[in-house]
Amino acid sequence: MNELLKKEHKGRKDLAGEYKFGDTGQLILLFVFIVIWGADSFFFRYSTFLSFYVRWYVQIPLAILFMFASGYLAQKGLKLVFGDFRAEPEIIDKGVFRFVRHPIYLGAILFYLTMIILTVSLLAIVVFLIIIVFYYYLARYEEKLLLKKFDGEYEAYMRRVPMWIPRFRKKKDCENNA
Repeated sequence: MNELLKKEHKGRKDLAGEYKFGDTGQLILLFVFIVIWGADSFFFRYSTFLSFYVRWYVQIPLAILFMFASGYLAQKGLKLVFGDFRAEPEIIDKGVFRFVRHPIYLGAILFYLTMIILTVSLLAIVVFLIIIVFYYYLARYEEKLLLKKFDGEYEAYMRRVPMWIPRFRKKKDCENNA
């Protein structure tokens, strides 16, 4: 399936590109996370002692909130990037891309966070931190490609829109430049 997606997007001039091993790395890290999280959370319980201090009525609503946000960001982001073919390359700054530059990666990170909230596995948190570093590396790599392709226009977008954590009020210097 991964190869099918690559063939489907190959040759699209409206896409800036991806890190060569990005998809493979994501799949490997997902597998490692699920194995460690599952083994620690349900079998060995080596590092889940903190879950006894977090009540289920806190865990469940938080997990639902993060899972909803995860799915929403990933689905809307994927649809905007891959759903429409653009005749000319352009910076996508509408929809979820108005709030964060990497909503698809943020959605993935929130998925992992949801799983951690459910069982509070410290071993899974260690893997989660590695995953965050990996997604940061992927995001910076893709931003370098976008800076090459769009130069100053993408720099302005980077100043306006945060990488991961949405701002709910505008920065003053962006308002003055607009």
